[in-house]
Amino acid sequence: MIEDIKADARDRMGKSVEALKQDLSKIRTGRAHPSLLDHIKVDYYGSEVPLAQAANVSVEDSRTLMIVPWEKPMVQAIEKAIMKSDLGLNPNTAGTAIRIPMPQLTEERRKDMVRVVRAEGEGARVAVRNIRRDANNDFKELLKARDISEDDARRAEEAIQKLTDEFIEKIDKVLAVKEAELMEI
Repeated sequence: MIEDIKADARDRMGKSVEALKQDLSKIRTGRAHPSLLDHIKVDYYGSEVPLAQAANVSVEDSRTLMIVPWEKPMVQAIEKAIMKSDLGLNPNTAGTAIRIPMPQLTEERRKDMVRVVRAEGEGARVAVRNIRRDANNDFKELLKARDISEDDARRAEEAIQKLTDEFIEKIDKVLAVKEAELMEI
């Protein structure tokens, strides 16, 4: 029983860290990266599909993304979808290829982005702490039902605390990498 609760907590905490990584990948740093466009949906013959299913997205150089649609008529639809997105990017079309230059970030904008990153990180830490609280409540219920001893409950709570510390450390490392990436000129 205790091992099931610990395994569930570990799994949920891992998912929180992965969700943070996914959220941070959408925050642009001034460097071109294909994952910036992952959430963009394109009108593909009447249905909304992810950009990656309608075109090849690649990095031309450190500041330029290159999009080559699978079909020529898709160029306008892809261009429109990128302009409508919240990324503030201006695509340049040359024949069937679409180039997206990444504008340079100002120092003030970088600091704003760092604040956003820290807020995302705090949200992930809160999620991990909530998972710890849920697991500890499960241990208390088992103790109340006399399914485990007080010593087992205390050891289980200590194990969950170690797990929490481990995942908060992972979150801090992810944040440090992203902040360094943002402040890099």
